[in-house]
Amino acid sequence: MITREEIANVLDQPVYDGDGNKIGDAKHVFFDDMTGRPEWVSVRTGMFGAKESFVPIRDAEMVQNHLEVPYRKDQVKDAPNVDVDAGGHLSETEEHRLYDYYGINWDSVLSEAERTDDGRWAAGPGAGTGTGTGTGLGAADAAGAAGTAGMAGAAGGKAGYRDTSERTGMRGDDAMTRSEEQMRVGVERRETGRARLRKYVVTEEVQQTIPVTHEEVRVEREPITEANRGDALSGPEISEAEHEVTLHAERPVVETETVPVERVRMTTEEHTEEETVRGRVRKERIEAITEDIAEEDDDRRRGRT
Repeated sequence: MITREEIANVLDQPVYDGDGNKIGDAKHVFFDDMTGRPEWVSVRTGMFGAKESFVPIRDAEMVQNHLEVPYRKDQVKDAPNVDVDAGGHLSETEEHRLYDYYGINWDSVLSEAERTDDGRWAAGPGAGTGTGTGTGLGAADAAGAAGTAGMAGAAGGKAGYRDTSERTGMRGDDAMTRSEEQMRVGVERRETGRARLRKYVVTEEVQQTIPVTHEEVRVEREPITEANRGDALSGPEISEAEHEVTLHAERPVVETETVPVERVRMTTEEHTEEETVRGRVRKERIEAITEDIAEEDDDRRRGRT
């Protein structure tokens, strides 16, 4: 269980579930108005920490530099949305919703609160004696202004919870802290598409011109001379004869050969663009309100209303 003294070590620290998964960062701690015990921690989750989810802190532990809770990450992120009023107060109805969601028995929660001998609720740090489930100061002023009377009563069960993360509230030096949200914009890397290389075969018609040769018959006649007279008279004087010559011609022959022609690969390159992100942030405002008590007392004494 987290004690009041450990709250400063909890705020703004990472919050992990029992399986070692980071859920978010602890932003605010809420105390029980009646007992003054830490009961809830709000964890900032979601993209850029845009959402806060409530987690019971009763079974949480500080492990080294982070807070560990016995609930799964998805269970915490899907917890009911709780609208905390401007005073940083968690109502009894919202408290019921959260206890039901986390499977915590409401009767067991009541039995753990401190009671006096006559069965009434014991006043926690800063708790008052009024009736009803008001906002009250409760444990919110435990860091300062201790003992200030609140208006948190015991009717209908436990009183609400007060944010004590020093986000609002009076401090020991009678000063009030004003806080505001700041938008932090980051980037996340995600898949937008896929590209791949695919090789396939196509058939194309190609054309190429090459020279081809062929032989043709040409009859050559030469006169009888002293040089060829012997060859001319070597045969019979009168006879029939034939002489055959083989003709040749070239024709195109097509063959194919597979040869590598290039290497193809895919690479990626990054292009940076400017993109405007808009969001909403809350800011606290502090104003001074004065009341003329002396004038009201004079009016009462004079019988005026």
